[in-house]
Parts: sequence; structure tokens; C-alpha cells
Amino acid sequence: MPLDVQEFQSVYQRIRQELGRVVVGHDEVVEGVLLAVFCGGHVLLEGVPGVGKTLLVKALARVLALKFSRIQFTPDLMPADVVGTNVLVQDPDGRRSLAFQPGPIFSQIVLADEINRATPKTQSALLEAMQEYAVTVAGVSYPLERPFFVLATQNPIEMEGTYPLPEAQLDRFLFKLRVPFPDTESVVEILERTTGSRVPEAQPVADAQTVLRMQALVREVLAAPHVQTYVARLVEATHPQGPRPARAARRWVRYGASPRGAQALLLAAKARALVHGRAHASVEDVRAVALPALRHRLLLNFEADAEGVEADQVVRDVVEEVPEVAAASAGT
Repeated sequence: MPLDVQEFQSVYQRIRQELGRVVVGHDEVVEGVLLAVFCGGHVLLEGVPGVGKTLLVKALARVLALKFSRIQFTPDLMPADVVGTNVLVQDPDGRRSLAFQPGPIFSQIVLADEINRATPKTQSALLEAMQEYAVTVAGVSYPLERPFFVLATQNPIEMEGTYPLPEAQLDRFLFKLRVPFPDTESVVEILERTTGSRVPEAQPVADAQTVLRMQALVREVLAAPHVQTYVARLVEATHPQGPRPARAARRWVRYGASPRGAQALLLAAKARALVHGRAHASVEDVRAVALPALRHRLLLNFEADAEGVEADQVVRDVVEEVPEVAAASAGT
């Protein structure tokens, strides 16, 4: 039975409340992760060690009652360590045969911890799983259980021994969220909760079927033609060689967002509309999710790198420059 908008809001609030028992602050990050979950998308969490990235992912798996696995990415990690491999087994009669041994990717919430520490070869092992929700080993395809999410973490300041994620890998993340260092009040609250005799734990308030129903409702949210046109023009404006590039894109961008960026914008806008009690997405919803949906999809040029311009600044400038499309002129 499908959910309605009111039920969606109610479940969302219970999830937020339960996560709040464990995760202190980071309201925008928590909302961003949940929007991605409701869209069925993956998330890249970037932040220095100790700010709660792993804690958030583990708490989310517990609250949603989903199967959880953690993969610690290291330079010597091999693709088979992620997806699994065929192993030689012997039956009671002594006959030997090959049997597939699933890897940790066969879960529902997969924490790819410090993903940029693994080599590109191992990083690429996630590509099929993130896009097709299946893995192929020795020519045989194995489906993954739905819902399925990859929540990856990376440290932005440790450059030695890391491998930058390729554009194709980044493009498969619905959102890239930056997890900031907590403020003084949040640090005090963290100390209060974690240094006493009892450490709070999150409790399940949903399950896999509830998540799938929430994802189905997101797909049913209406997006008027002028909203869809605005999404298309926003992505188009990130391409310096396109017909209507934004000024910031012409100056700082080498290659703009892909069509996946447009899909991420619209889906996330629909999920945000439901969170705010609406069954239709607005241009304001699109603008609110533009930064996490696009920041990792822009390939900046040498001039931007030389002058210290970051993708966040470019996305903000593009959003500010691209005007809202009037409903009557959406098809023009």
C-alpha cells in the first residue's frame, strides 16, 4: 500500500528524531543523506576524521533496519574483496566445484570508508553495483537486495596515499555532502553523550519495505514543465561550450554536469517537497539541492585551480545567474 504525503512526513520525522539521539548537529548533512535515501541514490561524505561520518551511516542502517556492511578501503584492497569471488568447494561425496562467495557489497547500506585510499581498479568495482544494482563475476550477474545504498567517506586533507575519484565514479553519487567540524555547543553535547556511563543508541523506526514505499512516492511527486525546464537550463548553464553558459562556467569550468546531474536535481527536489509536506516540486526545491547535487559533477579548469576557486562557488554563481522559467514560457 503506497504512502501519502502526511505518512511520508510522519516517518521522516521519526527517522530524524531517532538519528538525533546519536548524531549531534549536522542537520543539513542528515537531511541530505535522507533525501538521497528517499531518492534511492548514493552519497559521498567528505570531512576530516572524527566528525561523525561513520557514526551517521551506522546509525542510519540501524534506524532503517537495513543490512549493513563496512568496507575499509586501502591501497591493497582488490576488487574481489569488494564484490566477491568464485571459490573451490568440495561436497560430501568428494566432488569439487566452483561456488560464488559474496563480498561485503552484498548488503543494503554499504559504508565505503575512505574510498579514495583504494586504487582506481578497486574503486571501479563499485560502478556496476551503484548503477545497475548488480555485480558480475566470471560472466554471471548477481542482483543486489533492494534498497541498496553506497555511502562513501573521504578525508579532504590527506593527499598522500590517496587516489582521486574519477569523474565516472563521482557522477554515480547523487549527493556530495561536506561534513563540517561541529561548533562549540555541539562538541559539548557530544562530550555529554559519549563520556558518561550510558551511550545513547538509535532504535529501528522503519524497514526496507517502508523505504521502498517512500522511494515510490518520491517518483509520484509532480514537477511542472517550468520546473523541469529550469532544471535543464541550470545544468546546461554549467557547460562553458553550451548555448547558454553562465559567466562562472565560462571562466572556471572545463566540463559541466552530466544528465545524471539533472536527474539528481529533480529527484532530490521531489523528495524535499515531500519532506516539507507538498506533493509538487518547486524551483525553490531545486535551488535548495543544487549544491550537493552538482558540486562533484563540475570539472574545473586550470585557472580555477590556480586562483583557488572551488566548485561550491561556481554552483552558487550559476544558481544565482540562471533565472526562474515562467510557467507560460517553459516550452520555449
